[in-house]
Amino acid sequence: MDRQTALAILHRADIYGITSEEHSLGRSNVEVAQLMIAAGIKVIQYREKDKKARLMYEECCKIRELTRAAGVLFIVNDHIDLAMLVEADGVHIGQDDLPPAKVRELVGKEMLIGLSTHNPAEAQAAEKAGVVDYIGVGPIYATQTKKDVSAPVGLEYLSYVAQNISLPFVAIGGIKEHNLAEVIRHGGRTVALVTEIVGAVDIKAKVQALRAKFT
Repeated sequence: MDRQTALAILHRADIYGITSEEHSLGRSNVEVAQLMIAAGIKVIQYREKDKKARLMYEECCKIRELTRAAGVLFIVNDHIDLAMLVEADGVHIGQDDLPPAKVRELVGKEMLIGLSTHNPAEAQAAEKAGVVDYIGVGPIYATQTKKDVSAPVGLEYLSYVAQNISLPFVAIGGIKEHNLAEVIRHGGRTVALVTEIVGAVDIKAKVQALRAKFT
């Protein structure tokens, strides 16, 4: 999809889905992506750290087909080359990855760039850089889905971003159904949930329950 459409979807999203096969009750990333799409999730990020490159490529090709057909925003975590190869709508990078300006040189003008941030200085730098389209804000709470995760930043940082940063942002990290309303009260409008969704027996029912918190 074109850049403006992708940005519009990101702005409207309430739930930002992220794959995690080890937490998916034996289901593949492709199957979970299908279930997320059927549940009405409009943004899906492919995140895998330990798989072989060929397998990740094959999975992303299939998910790209599914998301394109459904008009769903598809983002690849970390792997810039993979995002480019499958023509993803965006790539999400961390503070220790290539500088956003260099990533922009690689991916061109159309692809969205998301950047994880953990404190006000990083959020300000992302905004000032002028090449980042949205930021991740977190981890809000302790999380076990990433091995190299930062310490929880808490709700105070989320509130800071909501009040001071103009970039779209995604709250992430340890967010569950029981604390989602608290995240929303502190300014979270687009929220990433990982195990709460991929680990649900009925993903559609879980998404419906989560969406009810936004109203």
